[in-house]
Amino acid sequence: MSKVCEYFFAPHSPFAYLGHERFVALAEKYNVQILPKPFDLSKIFGVSGGLPLAKRAPQRQAYRLKELARWSEFLGKPMILQPTYFPVNSDTAARMIIAAQLAHGTAASLRLAGAVMRGVWEDQKNIADNDTLVAIANALDHDGAALLKSSETASVQAEFDRFTDEANAASVFGAPWFIYEGEGYWGQDRLDFVERAFAGK
Repeated sequence: MSKVCEYFFAPHSPFAYLGHERFVALAEKYNVQILPKPFDLSKIFGVSGGLPLAKRAPQRQAYRLKELARWSEFLGKPMILQPTYFPVNSDTAARMIIAAQLAHGTAASLRLAGAVMRGVWEDQKNIADNDTLVAIANALDHDGAALLKSSETASVQAEFDRFTDEANAASVFGAPWFIYEGEGYWGQDRLDFVERAFAGK
């Protein structure tokens, strides 16, 4: 019986960025199939009590920056803590990742997701800009313009909506979120527990 892990993420999430490559490597190590499900985090915040960054209390905003700095240093992952283009709408990026999944498979969609995340948190790119997204996809040898066009179709939008609905139904309230064997794990800092589950411990 194959092992499957649902992966709910928002492409602009700093914590998804910090955990993305580690999670993909863990899934490969333990032969776990990933079901990537980029979703609309803003809609989930609306029903789960979460707040956009700008509306959070100052002490929460300050602590978030400390946590990001700690994890960036601990993981050895470069990270601009306050990039130029953040907060940013990542809906089009999410739909392009879905389009890549539909056209080229899971591995391609995960590579694109990683590149988009690096675009925000390493390279200060504006992932709400279509030309920027096309360039990121082209750099991975995709036809970025074709993926962008596909991302605008009703079928891709339906998938994006479905993933958001599934996240809500699964009581997801943040990103990244992993569901394995019916158990949910919130955040890249829970990947040790995800690995234990993958290993059957």
